[in-house]
Amino acid sequence: MLSSPLAQKILISTRHLLLEIRRFYYVKIYEMDIGKDVRISLKANLDKRYSKGVHLADGAYVAFGATILCHDMSRNIKRDVYVGKNCFIGAHSILMPGVKVGDESVVAAGAVVTKDVPPNSIVAGNPAKIIRTGIRTMKWGRIVP
Repeated sequence: MLSSPLAQKILISTRHLLLEIRRFYYVKIYEMDIGKDVRISLKANLDKRYSKGVHLADGAYVAFGATILCHDMSRNIKRDVYVGKNCFIGAHSILMPGVKVGDESVVAAGAVVTKDVPPNSIVAGNPAKIIRTGIRTMKWGRIVP
């Protein structure tokens, strides 16, 4: 059905348009701080209860199923979450309220980030721990070889 190159181009263009509309919605309606060239999966979950607390810097990527929480109803807290430039937030990971992910860092799939992540690091696990430092990333958190 989508075997023709034209159909594939139309599908990709439609997806990019949906992503841009969603970004506009987050920035204008929810007043989130989202930088240029940020990619947010259609299945990512950004906190809408305290939406002004979401800060995504230029070139960040939030994968499917990732959750960014800026509030905790059980502890009655609201804390901003910052994701630095050129970071990758892996599938089904969770960023807890108040966390800062440093520039050019990678949060592995399924990680639960409860503490700040230093720049140029990879974290993984529950709770997330640093597994590698001194990495370099480019746009959307792709690791530079």
